[in-house]
Amino acid sequence: MNFDHSHRRHIGVLLTNLGTPASPDTRGVRRFLKEFLWDPRVVEVPRPVWWLVLNGVILNTRPRKSAQAYQKVWTEQGSPLMTIAMEQVVQLRESLTDLDIIVELGMRYGKPSLSDGLDRLKEQGATRILVLPLYPQYSATTTATTFDAIAAELKSWRWIPELRFINHYHDHKLYIDALADSVENHWKQHGQADRLLMSFHGIPQDYFHSGDPYYCECQKTARLLGERLGITTEQYQVSFQSRLGPKQWLQPYTDHTLEAMANEGIRSVQVICPGFSADCLETLEEIAMENKDVFIKAGGKNYEYISCLNSEPAHIELMRILVTTHTQGWDNEEEEPESRQVRAINLGASR
Repeated sequence: MNFDHSHRRHIGVLLTNLGTPASPDTRGVRRFLKEFLWDPRVVEVPRPVWWLVLNGVILNTRPRKSAQAYQKVWTEQGSPLMTIAMEQVVQLRESLTDLDIIVELGMRYGKPSLSDGLDRLKEQGATRILVLPLYPQYSATTTATTFDAIAAELKSWRWIPELRFINHYHDHKLYIDALADSVENHWKQHGQADRLLMSFHGIPQDYFHSGDPYYCECQKTARLLGERLGITTEQYQVSFQSRLGPKQWLQPYTDHTLEAMANEGIRSVQVICPGFSADCLETLEEIAMENKDVFIKAGGKNYEYISCLNSEPAHIELMRILVTTHTQGWDNEEEEPESRQVRAINLGASR
């Protein structure tokens, strides 16, 4: 957008998430995985070594398997994560109508990219931007890499916007309340299982030992959720899913935990994924399908997955409060742009 003194200046919100392949076929998944797995925040291995592993092994084997998994959850509308993300954007916009705040979507990998989202905000006159990554718990592999990509994009902007960045909300009361409400609503419909399993996405253990606070924030979320539900540590467990490669990842692993539960005589389990703000491959295929098979084959009888918060009203309200809290002190417009333009033209500006 060319600069014009008559353009109205706005507050913009960039809602972000991980992203998704554009199509559930091998080619689309390979393109997505190449971008995702090449990120040095995601895989902390020297680039020459990792280039050989990624291009020589992983991208020749994993895309086909992952494409088959994506095909199980793909809908007529496309990727579940993308569909839900667009619903979240629309509903968050509506909740902020009275504040005249612009909301756009940007995915860390794939389309629409973070650059796309920032460009759309700039075109609409956003000179103050709040970035809201929908990762409740902070990790360098998710939240920090979002910041990296935004900083890289802004290097090419002549007029840098005022920028604020929300890096976690793992213990926010409205977040915990929304999670608890989703569990309680499930209990009202289906009854309470022998055990509630809170499964979070994993990261390599050495990332945690190097100072990543993710594990601690997951544990705090679980503790607060358990307290809010009024259940004891004997009634719920925490586990970590989605590990990749030979490294040790955060433990206990979700699949091993479910197998152990069944072997111990636990016959019913309900699983919730508090680290995911929207249902995606890792929740709909890995948790709701693959890990269900693990539990049943090990002797379990009843397995239920509790959906992510997605675009539930309580989740949108949490986002609205996060936005209004973190934009305090930002007034949308100090004066009418027409008055500003007249003064600028009197001083010699062309428009």
